[in-house]
Amino acid sequence: MSTIVNILFAVAMMPIILNFISHYFKHKEFGVVDNNNPRQQAASLSGPGSRSIAAQQNAWEALALFSAAILGAYLMGASAEQMLMPAYIFLAMRIAHALCYLADWAILRSIVWIIGLISCIWIIQLGS
Repeated sequence: MSTIVNILFAVAMMPIILNFISHYFKHKEFGVVDNNNPRQQAASLSGPGSRSIAAQQNAWEALALFSAAILGAYLMGASAEQMLMPAYIFLAMRIAHALCYLADWAILRSIVWIIGLISCIWIIQLGS
């Protein structure tokens, strides 16, 4: 089970890492990170900075889905070993998704998002 927990932790770190990336773009675009109104400043970002915020928001959403899939499958009797392959695929797709967002590769980003969704469905099906 520890590998699944490590994968879950890595997925949970994705939005936090993307937050640091967005701070870089805030500093680059505005010269300072506005800690008093960070969401207002984030809404003013353009280009890769704006996409880093969108990637972070999507990473939080994906974390909720992945966590529910892992927990649901585990509670329904799936073993950690059964969940490893789809969990690794999900992690790889989340990393690819963030990179595609930052690079502005919209079609590829959508494809890797769908593969990640399929891996969550796969995990849930393991518990059935």
